[in-house]
Amino acid sequence: MGLISKAKSAARSADSGSSGGGVKYICNVCSNDITSTVRIRCASKECPDYDLCVTCFAQGQSNLHHDPRTHPYQVIEPHSIPIFDEGWGADEELLLLEGAEQYGLGSWADISDHIGGYREKDEVRDHYINTYINSSKFPLPERASPDDTSLSDNIPREQFQARKKRRIDDRKQAVADSTTSALPAKPTSSVPSCHEVQGFMPGRLEFETEYFNEAEEAVQHMVFSPDEGINPATGNFDPETDLKIVVMGIYNDRLTARTDRKRVIFNHKLLEYRKNAAIDKKRTKEQRDLHHKLKPFARIMSHPDWVTFTDDLEKEQNLRQAIAQLQEWRRMRISTLAAGEKFEVEKATRMARQAGGYGAFDRLSNGIRSSKNPPPPEIAPAVTDYTTKDLPVRLTPANGVNGMQTPPASESSPKRQPLQAIPNLSPAKWDEENAPDLQLLSPEERDLCSKLRLQPKPYLAIKNEVLREAMKADGKLKKKNVREISKIDTTKGGRLFEFFCDQGWLINAAKA
Repeated sequence: MGLISKAKSAARSADSGSSGGGVKYICNVCSNDITSTVRIRCASKECPDYDLCVTCFAQGQSNLHHDPRTHPYQVIEPHSIPIFDEGWGADEELLLLEGAEQYGLGSWADISDHIGGYREKDEVRDHYINTYINSSKFPLPERASPDDTSLSDNIPREQFQARKKRRIDDRKQAVADSTTSALPAKPTSSVPSCHEVQGFMPGRLEFETEYFNEAEEAVQHMVFSPDEGINPATGNFDPETDLKIVVMGIYNDRLTARTDRKRVIFNHKLLEYRKNAAIDKKRTKEQRDLHHKLKPFARIMSHPDWVTFTDDLEKEQNLRQAIAQLQEWRRMRISTLAAGEKFEVEKATRMARQAGGYGAFDRLSNGIRSSKNPPPPEIAPAVTDYTTKDLPVRLTPANGVNGMQTPPASESSPKRQPLQAIPNLSPAKWDEENAPDLQLLSPEERDLCSKLRLQPKPYLAIKNEVLREAMKADGKLKKKNVREISKIDTTKGGRLFEFFCDQGWLINAAKA
């Protein structure tokens, strides 16, 4: 085969970037690397992906089904000239589009491996977005016209290739330095004292028991004789040869699956058993369960992406747990964070006392053990940090409604007149004990409900219906509409209409 593409299941040499890698072209006769030089490709349908170096082509050498006397050919030269970006050659642009088509847009690590040249996945992603996505001629790049040769004219081929070679040498040296510094101090011989995972042989990068360990048994006695092949009479393979080819295909699929699993182990550093066990021991039970559920995603993600993915979900879990804790404090009428911390300490002490109160009866099969409540979830240190006294936002009325800072009123804005009480109707004194959901109202709404002797829950229901009807009429309603929707005393309904207009939530349809 003249074309050798880096396998998708091959392990990468770095966590977040590509090594040299990329697509390589090999001469079918002398097996020399002709990736960066001029090559001769056979244009006949009988020889797909058949390439020759210039020397073998000049000498008329050939093999397989290639006939240099009758088959047409193409002279292919690597297009190492910039066409869309001064740092990217035309050959890299072609490999970028091929990799996106082969591996799918978004698999930047695999695409960077397909391109080669020590291109990082973030570099490939940013180049694709800036060149193709952000182009004014989307989906074509800015310099998509064949007549636009401004970049290739300004940057000579020799200068561009020298710059590319210098970049590859620098990145190759950086990868070599990082690999040298990361080598372990102890030797990597295949003995039990040199590795943490039982059965792993670091010298061979293999395991004592591989995935589908008996895969070789199906092909160990298989022999392909020179007499086998295509039957001249029928033009097809013999039945026995067909069977052997099917068995070899199954064997190759098993080897690919084995390589995929080893790639996951190496890329995600699962061989560092002690380090991973120490990190896992610091997590709570809920965090360990979350990471256990997320492990299948590691097979389709690189290690840095998977770490970012799990950290974000773990942060979400901590935030949900902190929110649930604050909601419990709210139900317990706890209004300060210091009181909440004291409540948690007393709660833990009380549950520990209850857990140890059964004694010997805890082992009897009379249902006592099953009637016990499940243990509370462990509190992660990050959850405690969300509910400490050092929170930047204080949940106090001084900061406005529900902890939000109220912006200062402008001096040019008109000053609102205080709401007048209804004659012969004494205001009610609402608090959290006799008026549920009072904390959901702003100070102005609390004053309104007090002077109208209206409970917060009915007020919120009226407000919801009024605003819903206002949205249907472009925010415009009449006073009689609000009275009909509220279904309360006409005087109170009129005061509600005036309050909503004063707050800017409604527009008086009679004046509009």
